[in-house]
Amino acid sequence: MSVLAATPPRPRLRDRLANPWGRPRFLWVLAIAYVVWIIVPVVQAVIFSFNESRSITQWQGASLRWYIWDPDSSVLHDPALQHAIVQTVKLSVLTAAVAVPLGVAFAIGLHRWRGGVARSTNFVMLFSFVTPELILAVALFLLFVHSFRFIGLGTSAELIGLIVLSLAYPVVIVRARLLSLGPSYEEAAQDLGASPARTIGRVTLPLLGPSILASAAIVFALALDDFVIVNQLSRDATTQTVSMAIYGAARTAPTPAINAIGTLMLVTSTIVITAAVVSYRRVERRRGAAAIAV
Repeated sequence: MSVLAATPPRPRLRDRLANPWGRPRFLWVLAIAYVVWIIVPVVQAVIFSFNESRSITQWQGASLRWYIWDPDSSVLHDPALQHAIVQTVKLSVLTAAVAVPLGVAFAIGLHRWRGGVARSTNFVMLFSFVTPELILAVALFLLFVHSFRFIGLGTSAELIGLIVLSLAYPVVIVRARLLSLGPSYEEAAQDLGASPARTIGRVTLPLLGPSILASAAIVFALALDDFVIVNQLSRDATTQTVSMAIYGAARTAPTPAINAIGTLMLVTSTIVITAAVVSYRRVERRRGAAAIAV
């Protein structure tokens, strides 16, 4: 009887649900359902890229027809699809090459800048996060058509639009890294006689390496599958990207070649993100081992 008296009463279901610090019982179900909801359509699209027939809904055997074998409509032999791939990769690489250095410089400047002007500049920089992409695309379209006619629509306009859209991502990521590092490393370098420029080049930027790499991967992946900006700022078929080709084909008579080109873009972005994650962990592991050795 004493043992039974000492046993605490079991909490009621209402108490369990009202306890924010209790063990989650339903969150993992929602998480799995969300992952399945996202992955299943993608897996289905990838599977039908290997379909033997022209159907994207009825499976009739596995084949590489829409990748390399079809003499007219495969990714290997369709000039329009090949040009869309080249245009997409070119825009993604150039966007990362321009937006990431600008974002890193912007982040360092905002990290050291104080005052009302700095806060206003930071708000303008983050404005792309809260502005709908369609509004941004239409505004840029009107700008290039009426005010900046010397640029006009086309690859240059698409590139500028993607840079404007993605610039905030490296700024946020690099600033978070700067806040976690603190000022001690830079102060130590300057105490040892390093100039401000040398401190940035030999201390700050190497410490920001993982965040810069992560920013480049995110910007590249973001530009790789963007549709709204590039579609609004495109001039003609010569500036068509993969997302535009998929959208155009989906409105007419799509073939598994569209699934194939989408699969190739998916694999490309996955490889880039995976390489960035692996490199980030490797750099952090080496830095941790070096700190322990010191």
